[in-house]
Amino acid sequence: QVQLVESGGGLVQAGGSLRLSCAASGLTVSTYAMGWFRQAPGKEREFVTGISWRGVSTYYADSVKGRFTISRDNAKNTVYLLMNSLKPDDTAVYYCAAVKPYAAAQAMGDPDYWGQGTQVTVSS
Repeated sequence: QVQLVESGGGLVQAGGSLRLSCAASGLTVSTYAMGWFRQAPGKEREFVTGISWRGVSTYYADSVKGRFTISRDNAKNTVYLLMNSLKPDDTAVYYCAAVKPYAAAQAMGDPDYWGQGTQVTVSS
């Protein structure tokens, strides 16, 4: 059974930083393209960033480029999202996703597995 468990969310002031973690079990993150998505209140879920199965290539939404960084620790079977220079518009529930095995960073459509989400709230 595949499980993706996010952690690290919370309340932060604008300009601050948070690091989200996504611990995987039941699959090996080094064989999957992994991604982070988010859903703000009243809005549809949107793509944030992805990392290729090799862990070499990354891909970012324009809204977070230069501020967010996705990374992976194969030994811990965990994916991270470092978020810097946070803005109130970044407030959302953030979801980790195992997208597709052996896929590219840009191949973020229709993930195979989702985490339960972690709330990030950025105050102004």
